[in-house]
Amino acid sequence: MESIILEWLGLAFRWIHIITAIAWIGASFYFNWLLNHLLTSEDPKVSGQLWALHAGGFFNVEKRNIEPGKLPEPLHWFKWESYWTWISGFTMLVIVYYFGASAYLIDPAVMPLQPWQAILISLVTLGGSWLFYHSLWNSSFGRSNQTRSMALTAAFIVVMCIVLTHLFSGRGAFLHAGAMLATWMTANVFFVIMPAQRQLVKATEEGQEQDKQLANDAGQRSLHNNYLTLPVLFCMFSNHYPSSFGSHANWLVLIALFAVGVLVRHYFNVREKAGNEKAGWMLGVAFAVFLGTALFASYPAISQRAAGEVSFSQVHGLLQTHCLSCHSAKPTNAAFTSPPKGVVLESETLARSQAAQIAIQVSSRIMPLGNTTGMTDDERNLLVQWARQAQQ
Repeated sequence: MESIILEWLGLAFRWIHIITAIAWIGASFYFNWLLNHLLTSEDPKVSGQLWALHAGGFFNVEKRNIEPGKLPEPLHWFKWESYWTWISGFTMLVIVYYFGASAYLIDPAVMPLQPWQAILISLVTLGGSWLFYHSLWNSSFGRSNQTRSMALTAAFIVVMCIVLTHLFSGRGAFLHAGAMLATWMTANVFFVIMPAQRQLVKATEEGQEQDKQLANDAGQRSLHNNYLTLPVLFCMFSNHYPSSFGSHANWLVLIALFAVGVLVRHYFNVREKAGNEKAGWMLGVAFAVFLGTALFASYPAISQRAAGEVSFSQVHGLLQTHCLSCHSAKPTNAAFTSPPKGVVLESETLARSQAAQIAIQVSSRIMPLGNTTGMTDDERNLLVQWARQAQQ
């Protein structure tokens, strides 16, 4: 009963997470597009404007220079999309990775952690990384030397990717890299962008001059969020692709795909702002990096055994010991009421039909979940070799 409740809770909050993330990212990308397409205006009260056509209607959008005094009403704010995206995402983190730490977050072959230790590291990562990032960009150094601050931020992200992949399972590490950056993004909204906007509104209502530094800080963090979006999205769905997080040197795969996301986002920003049709080379580089990463990650992480056929009888016992508690018509593992993804391995015919997935899941160490059954490297090698032969 507990597993069923957790499953439905996970479904509910994942749905909320997707809905609010679409609303947040859509608004963020749209406003960034607007800023990059604004044209100058002869009206001193208008700092930029554009015309657009959508759903059969013509729209004139203006970015205005608001003078001290009364604000126009109603004035729409954008914040809850961000807040609920993080709240729902963190709730899913608790449901899946905290309650299921032994299966999803910890890999004894990487680091033999207790569940409470892994959860504590997770919380420290989310909070501590934000403090480092915020302190850097909130300092006089961060504001005055943005190039070096960006380099330090990138270096910090690289270090965190390496650390996380050497502490958690590959799946848990990729998810936490994304959760870390997503925490920065929402914290930017909560601690920087919204307070700045409140102060700007207050100054305007009181007839005072606006503090341009507040506007600059808010704009800077909003731009950071814009560039972090695609890497975060990759991390959020990476758990469906064990070939990425389960590969050898998965930290390098994570960093490379982060770079792909940032480069793709930069392409759109440059192309939108400057109308530079020659910016397409960035997409070419991004594709090359992605392809190179895929080839690198696909290189077998586990060495092949000596040449020779592996019979099903040699691996039948391994399937019974390490797989059938979950992947049978009636799982004996209390965490599942039905075989995960409908995969059943109770016979040679059924196992052979899933040989490709067995090779990927076992070689990437994602299966058995959390290696709670204690599969050895020799057993893993043997099962992977049989699965690869079964595909031929």
